[in-house]
Amino acid sequence: MKSHFGKYGGAYVPEMLIPALEELENAYIDAKKDKKFEKEFEDLLKNYSGRPTPLIFAKNLTEKLGGAKIYLKNEGLNHTGAHKITHCLGQALIAKRLGKKRLIAETGAGQHGVATATVAAKLGFACTVYMGEEDIKRQRPNVFLMERLGAKVAPVGFGSKTLKDAVNAAIKDWIENVEDTHYLLGSVVGPHPFPTMNRDFQSIVGSEIRKQLRETEGLLPDYVVACVGGGSNAMGAFTNFIKDKSVKLIGVEAGGRGKKIGDNATRFPTGSVGVVEGYKSYFLQDSDGQLQKTHSISAGLDYPGIGPELSLLHDKKRVGFVSVTDMEAVEAVDVLSKTEGIITALESAHAVSYALKLAPTLSKEKVIVVNLSGRGDKDLFILAKAFNDKKFYEFLKEYISELGIGS
Repeated sequence: MKSHFGKYGGAYVPEMLIPALEELENAYIDAKKDKKFEKEFEDLLKNYSGRPTPLIFAKNLTEKLGGAKIYLKNEGLNHTGAHKITHCLGQALIAKRLGKKRLIAETGAGQHGVATATVAAKLGFACTVYMGEEDIKRQRPNVFLMERLGAKVAPVGFGSKTLKDAVNAAIKDWIENVEDTHYLLGSVVGPHPFPTMNRDFQSIVGSEIRKQLRETEGLLPDYVVACVGGGSNAMGAFTNFIKDKSVKLIGVEAGGRGKKIGDNATRFPTGSVGVVEGYKSYFLQDSDGQLQKTHSISAGLDYPGIGPELSLLHDKKRVGFVSVTDMEAVEAVDVLSKTEGIITALESAHAVSYALKLAPTLSKEKVIVVNLSGRGDKDLFILAKAFNDKKFYEFLKEYISELGIGS
């Protein structure tokens, strides 16, 4: 298995983790050849997670915009509400083959944490999820769900208290407990073989898109659009179309609240190549190689790095990268909710927002597929604040008063 994507990727980790990574790689290679593993994985995807997820023609939105046809790959209809369950099931089965007893994970938006806690409960693992204190505040509903599923949520209080710091805390735990613990890394980032393994597990998204669009339109999409934090949902949607030069692939980054350092999480064009958290890729870093602060209204995109394969695809100009601001993402949630009855996650709303701009510039014969990586339940409190929903906050005050909290 190749450990690099061009000059990106690799495994820049402490020596004590090399045996664990080699063990993981070998187990994955063996599992891919094992029909029993394939059958168990496919059964869990179909009968537990709920795949295939639907590809929905956004008729109302298409008519409203007056341009290209828009299709929505609704990954939010997976069990746990996002695409993350797919690679979590895959990795958990690998961990089971290795005889591991405990899963650890990092999470930003909480969707990967919920998915990890879910598969841990289903397959009988102990589970700890690391989450930045800042992300815990803005994604409290998912913290509640993880704890109900039996996971320990470990707050990370150093650094920016967001996803990158949760990654560092999880890696430290793995070093200390590598014998019985599998680090269920949540995206196409980190040391080899994680970027390849998670891409392979998530590639089912693009495979389903291809099959479903053939059935409805009899053709390939002209554009596939996905939001990009680390890049798991994007690589899931893109991988099956990389060789199809007629299909334009667009990754949408978090434009945040402005262009100043610390106000966004756009790795292109302002990022530079470095080695961080065990892999070589583009990162938002200063001249000394220290990671810059980032910001996004969506916790899942609030990350300074990007998957190594996406870095290569950027350099090859096979994937184009654009950005969408916080407020544009919030507006996209509103538009999609009121036209199609789908409340999407703020991460996915970045991709929707770009599609809202793109569709009217194209002819009605063109087809755009937007990957909705997750649903918006987790963003309830953020959206209530963004929409200035005073009724919601009055309800919270009354409810807290009834509970006698703080009295």
